Amino acid sequence: MNIGLKLWATNKNYVPCVRDLYERGLFSYLELYSVPDSYEHCIGYWKDIDIPYTIHAPHYGSGLNLSNPAQQDSNRILLEESKQYADALHADYIIVHPGVSGLVDETIRQFNLFKDSRFVVENKPYLGLLNNLICVGATPEQIDRIMTECGIEFCLDIGHGICAANFVKADWRMYIGRFIALDPTMYHLTDGDINSVYDSHLHYGDGSYPIGDILDMIPSDKKITNESRKNSKENLDDFAEDIKYLQNI
Repeated sequence: MNIGLKLWATNKNYVPCVRDLYERGLFSYLELYSVPDSYEHCIGYWKDIDIPYTIHAPHYGSGLNLSNPAQQDSNRILLEESKQYADALHADYIIVHPGVSGLVDETIRQFNLFKDSRFVVENKPYLGLLNNLICVGATPEQIDRIMTECGIEFCLDIGHGICAANFVKADWRMYIGRFIALDPTMYHLTDGDINSVYDSHLHYGDGSYPIGDILDMIPSDKKITNESRKNSKENLDDFAEDIKYLQNI
């Protein structure tokens, strides 16, 4: 499997662990979250590690909302910093959330305004964790529109898709299948509550997702970023355990 480790740009505390896990072959790329205003102080730590990178742009909790026209200027600043990270680390993709509490038309307009060939749109649950805000990009139809009208690729977050299916009371397998039909470039995966509308980023085995069945749905050549939460600030042992779980499956 082509597994990715997800970290924040400010997680310099994990740098020795990243080197060790990569040398042991436990992941093949690092997905780095572009924390606002972190580039100047943090880029050096990641440039010193010679591994493949994917960048994740800030999400709503960090101030990015492409569906809000009033945030166009601040969105530009946040995406420019994400592009800086991608340039410096020779990243293949920049994953971007579509926004919350707005219209998909505005998301499409801003994607095209800030256009970058590395942009990849990520699907969302219907409800965000912050104040139950309605997310843009929770349906296959909206993701299809964004991909088509912006000429960008797609990252399928399995947990987000399951949460969205539960919200609309749809069969999650069929709902995920409709997303997979859009030919995602890459995937995000964690465990979670198979009946919940909220994403929980659990370690594999701590939730009720049928991880084996889900892996069977994902083409074997696709990148899969493990997005499970981190339990320690000193090590990434929990990530190593997650990878062993997947390997045993």
